[in-house]
Amino acid sequence: MRRTTSPLSLVLLGIGTFLLVLAAMLAWYVEPRAQRTPIDTDVTTVFTGQGSYFDAKKVETVDETKLTITRKVRGDVADSEDSGRAIWDVSTSVDTDDSLPASDPHDAFQWTVERWVTDRKTNAPVHCCGETPRFEGEAYLKFPFDVKQRPYRWWDSTLGGTVELAFKEKTKVQGHEGYLFTGSVDPVKTGTRQVPGVLVGQPARGQVHAEEWYANHGIELVADQKTGRILFASIGPKKTLRAPGAKSDAVVLLESKRIAFTEETQKKQVELAKADNDKLQLVGVTAPAGAGGLGLLLAAAGLVMVYRGRPADTAATPVPESVTP
Repeated sequence: MRRTTSPLSLVLLGIGTFLLVLAAMLAWYVEPRAQRTPIDTDVTTVFTGQGSYFDAKKVETVDETKLTITRKVRGDVADSEDSGRAIWDVSTSVDTDDSLPASDPHDAFQWTVERWVTDRKTNAPVHCCGETPRFEGEAYLKFPFDVKQRPYRWWDSTLGGTVELAFKEKTKVQGHEGYLFTGSVDPVKTGTRQVPGVLVGQPARGQVHAEEWYANHGIELVADQKTGRILFASIGPKKTLRAPGAKSDAVVLLESKRIAFTEETQKKQVELAKADNDKLQLVGVTAPAGAGGLGLLLAAAGLVMVYRGRPADTAATPVPESVTP
């Protein structure tokens, strides 16, 4: 009995093969390329805590006041697309209750503007495209993708250098697990500033180039393991002035033992991290598994049908009549 190949078997085999190829592409090609730092980011994070600051009007350090740090990060989409890098413009303001709410960041106690340029895959700094300041390290506004349980070099803008953060433990922020990294900065001279001599204990001198010193009581960062997004952050900055060559601080400009993400900021960061994780899970696991499983079944069914074939319709085939001589 002659057998032929069913059109349905070829269709099943074709669709199954396509799904198997699609699954492999999603897992090994698309998913790794989905792990890229976004260029259209628009995120505001807020830190609050108690501390001290130098009140220029009172010419003295005011203690036990609420300090608020507001950081706004916006991606420059046009420049990012042109360069292939992640270009983020960062505005950071430090406020006291006297300067909040601040409609103009120029009214803040302290305000800085920075431009960060990083490799979208590795998170490494890229020195181009108007980057300012020139920074180094592995982590700042985020950690690299697939965070490891190892030390990372974190860029501290006030220090103007990197700080080694050690992995401490797994912890949860608003119910979402992340990796906790900690570190600190010992007092270090970061520059000079011209001030009245009386301010640093040298009243006989009109103006002096006082030394600016910086320390950090403690840095805590909790990063999402998959995306590197920072879920929680706390710092303990201390900025002081010393008389030239002095061994001790004369004036405290800004100090807080601990200033940390507000609960609202934590929730927002966790929400963004979960959304990013869901996208990567879909592209890297769920879709490839679904496409691969269905593709395998369809391809197997198609192969079985091709192997078995189907009987030819012999009933309709006319039988030649015998020719009688």
